[in-house]
Amino acid sequence: MIRETIWHTSASPFEIHHILTGLEKCPETMIETELFLPQSEGPFGCVVALHGSKGWANHHQDHIDGWLDAGLAVCKVNSFTSREIDSTVDDQLSVTHAMMLVDAFSTRSALAQDPRIDKIAIAGWSLGGTVALYSAWSPIIEILGAPFDAHVPFYPAAHIRPDIQKWSDSPILILHGDADDWTPLHLVEALMPQLPDATLQVYPEAHHSFDSEKELTLLPKAVRLRKRTARIDKNGYMSGELFLGIRWPLNERWQRRWVIRILRNRGAHVEGNPAARADSLERAKRFLIDTIGD
Repeated sequence: MIRETIWHTSASPFEIHHILTGLEKCPETMIETELFLPQSEGPFGCVVALHGSKGWANHHQDHIDGWLDAGLAVCKVNSFTSREIDSTVDDQLSVTHAMMLVDAFSTRSALAQDPRIDKIAIAGWSLGGTVALYSAWSPIIEILGAPFDAHVPFYPAAHIRPDIQKWSDSPILILHGDADDWTPLHLVEALMPQLPDATLQVYPEAHHSFDSEKELTLLPKAVRLRKRTARIDKNGYMSGELFLGIRWPLNERWQRRWVIRILRNRGAHVEGNPAARADSLERAKRFLIDTIGD
């Protein structure tokens, strides 16, 4: 196997609002990525992989090893360490899904110039799963680059509701557990009618990080979602309903911090589920082989 470290320029918008309304004003960031190539003749389908709120974990690598064994290339995006951050579990503010969206598309653009790379998919877990999901939203694609050829979000936060309901036609495989109390399944289910080519695989009695081998663990400070959603209007303005129809802007860091403090949405579980883990390892691999493989 060949491993290469690649640095390229990205940006750090705080929210999707800033991608849509003023990306050129956002600070530039140098992002480290790790490209893994099979030791055979290419070109290869490649998976752009994004970690969750706790950074890279063993179960992420289990999937990646399977994809490499199947003859796919993988490019791991180090969004946290490139910004000198270890975790965002407790705040979700220091590195955001908007920052990781720009990282993902800038990585895709770099890979598209490499003659060893053919089709390019995106996969991610939790926070990275949110990126893998909303990277299929057309207004983001129009600003950040070309569409991905396939999307694999693992237990994403699917709380964003855009007024412009235009999405890529690339296939999406979403893997989620129905016992997830961090990024609840019902948010994904409500978004599904918007998505033109999406499959939702639901695992019964499976928590967040079902594809890990973790014992049931409570993360008491984890910022979790409940029923509230965030709206993006046609001008890129983001807001959420607080109480009794009152909407609160969600475009700036202080606005998000205030909402987290007032809503007190804290505490979520993670747990591996052997049956869901085994199925997801095989199902995601097969989906990627079918969509971007030789």
